[in-house]
Amino acid sequence: MFARSLLALCVIFGIAVFASQSSYAQGAGTAVTPTITVLDIGQIRRDAASVKSIREQIVNYQNNFQSEIQKEQEQLRVAQQELAKKQSLLAPEAFADERRKFEQKVVSVQQLVQEKRRALDEAQQNAMLIVEKTLNEIVADMASKNGYAVVLRRSQVVIVDSSLDITTSVLTALDQKLPTVKVDLPAK
Repeated sequence: MFARSLLALCVIFGIAVFASQSSYAQGAGTAVTPTITVLDIGQIRRDAASVKSIREQIVNYQNNFQSEIQKEQEQLRVAQQELAKKQSLLAPEAFADERRKFEQKVVSVQQLVQEKRRALDEAQQNAMLIVEKTLNEIVADMASKNGYAVVLRRSQVVIVDSSLDITTSVLTALDQKLPTVKVDLPAK
């Protein structure tokens, strides 16, 4: 028990000595305080002009695609009604064949919807990667120019002085450097 306490005391003493020695700037005797800043990624993703342009393009595509799907669904409803009428008129084998054709159309429409959604998700992710890359470049450049030692996400911090928050200046720089992003939307 005494050995553990002694070891813990030595470790704490070693850390304290190392910290005090590393806090002096190049032997000049002045203490260096690292500059820590905070960035609200959520606000950037909400308010950036480039993200808004991506969102707008996605919503427009979804609205157009939804109207196409509604047309397809209406055609399927009509085909289903016609199939129901044919049931009493056709022989069982002929009706089974018609039913299979109808089911294939339904599956085809479902696959089309899934493929379009997958392609749209991928297009949105690719567009957001462009924003993230530009955002990272801007933050790295600001950190280099202003001597920021650490940039933390706002969501990781409980309390922070507003003077340490660089979100507004990063957002302004991002809007200037990347006002819009063209989303590579799937073909219709």
